[in-house]
Amino acid sequence: MGIKYMAVGKFIVIDGTDGSGKTVQANRLIERLRAEGRDSQLQDFPRYGKPSAWFVEKYLKGEYGSANDVGPKRASMFFALDRYDAAPQIREALTQGSILVSNRYVSANKGHQMGKIEDPQSQIEFLGWLNDLEYNLMAIPKPDLTLLLHVPADIGFELSRSRDGSKTDIHQKDLEHLRAAERAYLRLPEIDTAENWQVVECAPEGKLLSIDEIHGLVWSIVSPLL
Repeated sequence: MGIKYMAVGKFIVIDGTDGSGKTVQANRLIERLRAEGRDSQLQDFPRYGKPSAWFVEKYLKGEYGSANDVGPKRASMFFALDRYDAAPQIREALTQGSILVSNRYVSANKGHQMGKIEDPQSQIEFLGWLNDLEYNLMAIPKPDLTLLLHVPADIGFELSRSRDGSKTDIHQKDLEHLRAAERAYLRLPEIDTAENWQVVECAPEGKLLSIDEIHGLVWSIVSPLL
């Protein structure tokens, strides 16, 4: 059973495929909300540098092997514990009426870890296990809205290569992993009943939209919820 609390705020997650500008769009949304006088707070996962993200950082640096060497359930545990540690802060923000915007959340486990599984039925079974782990056993708050920013994996991979290589993790270095994660992400709005998924196409017809254009699409989905 999840922990019961009176959530009077709104919880919005921004997630997506690699190179979709999740961090930029989360920050832009916070700026827009505050400019309109709304109390808002930002969360960013994984919480690098926090003790709760210790295993996550070692995993993403490849210290446990490749992404496929670390099975989807094992890797999911690393990220889930980081969110469990942040859950009290999330609950407090929501009970105070804040609009909480999270850059990635359980959705990131669903995309990257479910993508390691090829069989469609096994993906559904993993998804059920993960929702039970995070939302029931760990009892972390559920988002009101999860935005999926979609950029084709091949475009995202090229964008990652243009960044500082020292900041590239084992997911970003592996094009096949990114392609599998993209397929998993795009399947989630159809099969995941635990979250309210909305897809934002950031590169229609293979051309990446501007930051302002993507923000406009994000705001068109978020604003009716407020």
